Amino acid sequence: MNETGNQFAPETQPTASPSADVEAPTLPETAAPVSVTEPPPIPASDRNHEPDTGWVGTVQSLLVTVIIAVFVITFIVQAFQIPSESMENTLLIGDYLLVDKAHYGPAGIWDWLIPYQKIKRGDIIVFRYPVNPSQHFVKRVIGVPGDHIRLIDKQVFVNGKPLNEPYAIHSQSVVIPFRDDFPNGDLGPEHLGGAWARELLRLTEDHQLIVPRNCYFAMGDNRDESYDSRYWGFVPRENIVGRPLLIYWSVRQRNPADVYTDEGTADDKLAGLISRIERGWHSMRWHRMFTLVR
Repeated sequence: MNETGNQFAPETQPTASPSADVEAPTLPETAAPVSVTEPPPIPASDRNHEPDTGWVGTVQSLLVTVIIAVFVITFIVQAFQIPSESMENTLLIGDYLLVDKAHYGPAGIWDWLIPYQKIKRGDIIVFRYPVNPSQHFVKRVIGVPGDHIRLIDKQVFVNGKPLNEPYAIHSQSVVIPFRDDFPNGDLGPEHLGGAWARELLRLTEDHQLIVPRNCYFAMGDNRDESYDSRYWGFVPRENIVGRPLLIYWSVRQRNPADVYTDEGTADDKLAGLISRIERGWHSMRWHRMFTLVR
């Protein structure tokens, strides 16, 4: 061992010289040929083929995107905006909703595969307005088929029992008989349609309105400001589009002064634009965005 404690390297062994006792390896006279499998020839039609990155591929990608978007909007989810105060304070003017269109599926053979939900009392629904199906309304289900509905001094009774409604508000102290004591034989405002007036009388028994089959009685949470089933009738099952899923955007009503104009000097325009942008930023209801609707 050396001074550092490390072992010395082994001594180099002398190289043996060739002698008669060591035979050289014998090579075979002829080596067996190695078989190499060549790949099949490329068809002439594919030799110069390259991925299509031109306008045809762009159009195909665009069509696929459009088809997916149409499918999603038609069957799964769709965006809506709240235009009126009829659902305050649950939904406010300026709330933008994503509506789940697959939640209430049609009853049938697909029930075992897709977990469709039944429409229940208290659900918020988006539906096509029966009088004008091109318009969409958002209301809360108060009565389902077979229910007996009655309002006494603004209190809703279903099947003879008062309905617990922590979401309902009343903005007016005055009592309007047709609106707040419904139905009481009063046909209400002059704009009440003749067909609904006749149906209202026909389906009223003992001061209670009976909800017919495949129909729903819907009202807004802001009871004194809601144009709902009391005024135009039931919501047919086939008119129901879905349920609001979440609020993805919410902004307060715009003040007329916030409308940008081209009047004044360049400095005035810039100052006015900056001021309006600031007011627009503060008008956002950040706390409501991406909240579930219940």
